[in-house]
Amino acid sequence: MLTLRFFARLREQLETSQLAWPCCDNVEALIDSLQAQRGALWGELLRGANIVIAINQVVARRGQRLCDGDEVAFFPPVTGG
Repeated sequence: MLTLRFFARLREQLETSQLAWPCCDNVEALIDSLQAQRGALWGELLRGANIVIAINQVVARRGQRLCDGDEVAFFPPVTGG
């Protein structure tokens, strides 16, 4: 299983901060799986151009391979001041 975490705007729009999800081959396959089971909004939001993805707290690419037990986090763009 993977632990999925969603932050800030994504957490609000998806109405969840954390999910346990079956392991997938890579991040893109994970997003496909979420979209298939949770709806088009999930795919649209998680594929956003500025979404940052981290695997085990290290920034990752969408094609990066996943392993059982990984934590995958999705972050929207962050602004500061």
